[in-house]
Amino acid sequence: MPERPGAITMKGNPLTLVGSELKLGDQAPDAVVLDNELSPVHISSFKGKTLVLSSVPSLDTPVCDIETRKFNEEASRLGPDVQILTISMDLPFAQARWCAAEGVDKVKTLSDHRDAEFGNAYGVLIKELRLLGRCIFVVDREGKIRYIQLVPELSSEPDYESVLQAVKELE
Repeated sequence: MPERPGAITMKGNPLTLVGSELKLGDQAPDAVVLDNELSPVHISSFKGKTLVLSSVPSLDTPVCDIETRKFNEEASRLGPDVQILTISMDLPFAQARWCAAEGVDKVKTLSDHRDAEFGNAYGVLIKELRLLGRCIFVVDREGKIRYIQLVPELSSEPDYESVLQAVKELE
């Protein structure tokens, strides 16, 4: 599996991302993750919708909490043809508990904890931590990647406006 040493940092310390680096125009890889009821979900099952894949380290951290709540707020404005998925290594039970506590009901949370299949396929698995890097992928209805934002510092929020602009351009 390819590695990208120093691709991101956490509080200035370099971290290694595992998996191939995806490019604009690539077909979005399929990966199997788990929903909050432990059922397998294929990323490819969302083909036909504009897909926002928000990869985060853990919902139980301040920045991931803010990011996921922000995307939940925006989801209602984006319409039914847009699906936002937040994927982390958190256990499905913890994701469900967090969503209930925070009132997150429009973003679908999915867990990559079992096999790190998403992290490896999308090149966002952090080797040193076995968590996912903070990265946003926007995938069009045909399954092509149209936008990628790898946040260089793990403790920083993404640029939400550019993500939302990329989604609106696909509508």
